[in-house]
Amino acid sequence: MANRYGEAALMAIRMETYGKNLTPQERWDESVKKLYPTTPIGQKKGGPRGAFLGLCEAGLVKGIPPGQYSPSNRNKAYAIRAVQLLTAGTHTSVTQLWKAVTDGEDIAHGSQMDVVMALWKNGLIVN
Repeated sequence: MANRYGEAALMAIRMETYGKNLTPQERWDESVKKLYPTTPIGQKKGGPRGAFLGLCEAGLVKGIPPGQYSPSNRNKAYAIRAVQLLTAGTHTSVTQLWKAVTDGEDIAHGSQMDVVMALWKNGLIVN
């Protein structure tokens, strides 16, 4: 099972919208509120949010049209690069992906790859 941010990504994509046209940002916000109901810091964590919105923006998430969903940021770039590596079949774990997308720099992982892996393993990445 994915960590909570991976779960949030899955919930956001699978969310029943009852006819409402929710943006990826609204989907993400609703999902993290359910997973972190009493933890505002958990709801606002930028790394996984940036990765999720970046993948949506690039048109890499099934069911989400490409569009402008967030400012460009390194989390978006990390997530897109991770999808390229997964597609190539050269990297298969969160640790391998993180090391590759950060070019081996000593940067703390902030659950960005958990979002990518959860979507990938559940067939929700367009490739």
